[in-house]
Amino acid sequence: MGNLEKYNNIFVEVFGVNPQNLAGSFSKENVESWDSVHQLNLVTLAEETFDIMLDPEDILGFTSYEAGKVILRRQGVEF
Repeated sequence: MGNLEKYNNIFVEVFGVNPQNLAGSFSKENVESWDSVHQLNLVTLAEETFDIMLDPEDILGFTSYEAGKVILRRQGVEF
């Protein structure tokens, strides 16, 4: 399984969405169920999946599908 598939599975697990629904518009502003608990779950699963530790600034900035990819790239995760 590639990193993009692993990343998509995190969102599928947290939000129960179809991977085809994940795109640039999938964000805190556009997803009604996105709250602080979901965001924390995203961060926790990303850290576990990719064996990384995010800084508080990155945790707060993990507010969309695309922003999460940018943050993970800075941690050395290739998509």
